[in-house]
Amino acid sequence: MYDQRRVEELLARWENDPHNAEMRKVRNEVFDVLTLRTIYKLIESGVFSRLLRVISTGKEANVFLANDVAGNPLAVKIYRVDTSEFRRILPYIDGDPRFGRIPRDRRRLVHLWTKKEFKNLDAAFRAGAPVPYPVAVRNNVLVMEFIGDDEGPAPRLRDTFPEDEGRFVDALLDGLAKFYFGAGLVHADLSEYNILVRDSLPVIIDLGQSVPWDHPNAPFFFQRDMRQLSKILAEFDKDFAPDELYRMLKERSGDGRKR
Repeated sequence: MYDQRRVEELLARWENDPHNAEMRKVRNEVFDVLTLRTIYKLIESGVFSRLLRVISTGKEANVFLANDVAGNPLAVKIYRVDTSEFRRILPYIDGDPRFGRIPRDRRRLVHLWTKKEFKNLDAAFRAGAPVPYPVAVRNNVLVMEFIGDDEGPAPRLRDTFPEDEGRFVDALLDGLAKFYFGAGLVHADLSEYNILVRDSLPVIIDLGQSVPWDHPNAPFFFQRDMRQLSKILAEFDKDFAPDELYRMLKERSGDGRKR
């Protein structure tokens, strides 16, 4: 049974922590009553024990550092229902054969989007692609592996440069081959903002918009990804045209199927 008073007490403790000024800032836009109910259910089921602090704030979601019951770090991504934009979401989910009729109700659509990101993470992780391990999903809350260490989250490629460039590039190409051809997904928003760097290795994040190859917009999204990948590799003095990258990734995957 949902105990709102208990959840409010938990939230108050998190907010009153002197290190949680950011938590207080995001309360009104993130922790509506139904989201608090979802958090409570995840705590009650033992998925995590508490939210520690804000890791990142985006246009549509906030990511929090949390602890599981054993004290291990997790990342909890909470999509904001009231500020999510229908126009941005619909092209990536309408036509996805994994889902039926797409709801037009804002909250239900955000819940479906969150579930979609969990499914994408699961498929990519099972294919061996370098993505965070998905732990749980409920409504607009996604729980996954925390990518970072005691000092904080791993930096984005946009904000750092790998110490071992060759290792990073090779791992990125292998990982994307597994993502596109092993998991059968197109990222659809690949950029230096959506790649983390951990020990000179890439971790691909933000998979909510990713689509399977049989999505009607997949070819367009893939070409856009390859243009972005070409720009990323240029920063490492690697000159590849988008069409060359397609062939390279397919060869690395061992997949000879035509797309």
